[in-house]
Amino acid sequence: MSKLADATPAFGIVAAVMGVVHTMESLHLPPSELGILIGHALVGTFLGILISYGFFAPLVSVMEQKATEAGKSYQVVKVVLLASLNGFAPQTCVEFGRKVLFSTERPSFAEMEEDIKHRKGK
Repeated sequence: MSKLADATPAFGIVAAVMGVVHTMESLHLPPSELGILIGHALVGTFLGILISYGFFAPLVSVMEQKATEAGKSYQVVKVVLLASLNGFAPQTCVEFGRKVLFSTERPSFAEMEEDIKHRKGK
């Protein structure tokens, strides 16, 4: 999708060039009709840029953000396991994992301590 977003303005440029070539072929027409042909060429350019930067680029951005969010849980597991394999205490391993989370989803240190104590009681 990202490559499509990058390539779409080029299609607009190709449309503009083709429109200019068509306009040059039609130089025998009156100026009012030539203006319409030039307008068609400019619309091709505009559509290429609009589709790229107005549709595909924002869509790619949202898709990348969703992919990052979806992979965050795997990152947490990886960090906790690596910390554990390096010999850190379990509480420290959990803290390393907690720090990987986005700040909007990250529980506070007090919430983590309370949850750990609650789970130890079970």
